[in-house]
Amino acid sequence: MMKVLIACEYSGTVREAFKAKGHDAWSCDILPTEIKGQHLEGDVLNFLDRGWDLMIAHPPCTYLSNAGIRWFNEDKYGDKAKERKRLRLKAMDFVKKLYDSSIEKICIENPVGYLNNNWRKPDQIVQPYYFGDPESKRTCLWYKNLNPLIHGNHVKPKIYAYYKTGKKKGKPIYFNDYCHFSNDRGKIRSKFWDGIANAMAQQWG
Repeated sequence: MMKVLIACEYSGTVREAFKAKGHDAWSCDILPTEIKGQHLEGDVLNFLDRGWDLMIAHPPCTYLSNAGIRWFNEDKYGDKAKERKRLRLKAMDFVKKLYDSSIEKICIENPVGYLNNNWRKPDQIVQPYYFGDPESKRTCLWYKNLNPLIHGNHVKPKIYAYYKTGKKKGKPIYFNDYCHFSNDRGKIRSKFWDGIANAMAQQWG
């Protein structure tokens, strides 16, 4: 049995996947857990020294993802853009603190973005549809002492709509792009997938 920390998770998705495999798994977030289970509420940096064997971390991507890259344009957005750049550096520093912790085995998860070119390239990029979930969202994984995930349950990603105008007219819109048009896109985009979570628990547990 391993002692597993799921950092920056309130959904319980990865935590419950490891619990199902018999591990002592805990999620941690500044928000309360959405489903009943072992959860530490607060700043995860205060809980890193509790003898964890493995940490899987989902640091917030608000200032790290390429999805909001246009908001960093100082010519257009002035001081607001400067503030976002400050917060982006703070977000990357948080990622580094997680990765540089004393926990032996670590996986950092984030979308394609600032980390790729300003920290280091990810060790692996996966898609939910590699693991049986019919969605498209490129997911970057950075590893410390972990093997890349093996995937074999490929399915076709779900098409949500089709572009009606512009250069992409007639082309399908998949999950990751469709979220741009959703009112609660922030929460939807932060969703983690059961298939990847189960693969992590099966292969790393």
